Amino acid sequence: MALNIKPIADRVVVEAAPAEEKTASGIYIPDTAKEKPQRGTVVAVGDGKKDEPLTVKVGDEVLYGKYAGTEITYEGKEYLIMRESDIYAVL
Repeated sequence: MALNIKPIADRVVVEAAPAEEKTASGIYIPDTAKEKPQRGTVVAVGDGKKDEPLTVKVGDEVLYGKYAGTEITYEGKEYLIMRESDIYAVL
């Protein structure tokens, strides 16, 4: 998927994974009770800072903080734009 957004410096654009629809025991979760996902796929990366190259790349599945990033809508889809330091792990 080609995304026409080019983040600046150490920022990355992440497409969040969909929120869980039901619990492990099979109970469906209403929209008002769904938790924000903390997992997603990197769809665009910046060039990094002069002395700090980015370690994530497009296509990486990542874990990030619950309140990390800023939500943006681009061409009808929702994304998060965040600093690489907001990402906790690459899966």
